[in-house]
Amino acid sequence: MFQNVVNGISSIAIPLIIFSIVLYGYVKKVKVYESFTTGAKEGFEVAIRIIPYLVAILVAIGAFRASGALDLLTSLLSPVTSFIGMPAEVLPMAMMRPLSGSGALGIVSELINNFGVESLIGRMAAVMEGSTETTFYVLAVYFGSISITKSRHAVPAALLADLAGILSAVIITRVVFG
Repeated sequence: MFQNVVNGISSIAIPLIIFSIVLYGYVKKVKVYESFTTGAKEGFEVAIRIIPYLVAILVAIGAFRASGALDLLTSLLSPVTSFIGMPAEVLPMAMMRPLSGSGALGIVSELINNFGVESLIGRMAAVMEGSTETTFYVLAVYFGSISITKSRHAVPAALLADLAGILSAVIITRVVFG
C-alpha cells in the first residue's frame, strides 16, 4: 500500500513541480519562457568556461590510474588500512572517490561483482560511495564556473570531510554489519 502511494506521488512530482513554477511565474507576472532561455544561455556559458578544468581533471585521473600510481599507493597504505579495519580492497575506491565519481562507481561495481553485495567489502564500498564526495570534480566545476584560481582552504577542508566520510563508513559498516 505504502509503496503504491510513493509510486503514485513520484510519477506526478516532476510535472507538478514544473507546473507550479510556471503558475507561480505567471501569477508574479514573470516572463517565464524568456527567463528560462536566459538561464539556459547562462548555463551554456558556464559550461564553456569549465570545460578546461574538467579536461584537466579527467586527464590527471587517467594518468594516475594508467601509470600504476593507484596500485602502488594502495600497496603502500595497506598497513594503515588494516590497522583501522578497512579491507585493502576498498582503498582504491576511497582514493578514487575524491577524483572521479564514475571511476569510484566502477571500482564499487567491480568490488560488488567480485565479493558480493552482502560482503563486508561490498557494503563498506557502497557506504563509502555515499559518504564521500567527488571533491576535485566539484571544486573544478564550482571554482571554474566563477573563474576562481586560488582555492585557499577549500581543498584541505573538503579532503578532511572526505576522510571523515571514509572513516565513518569503515566504523559504521563494521559496527552494523560486523
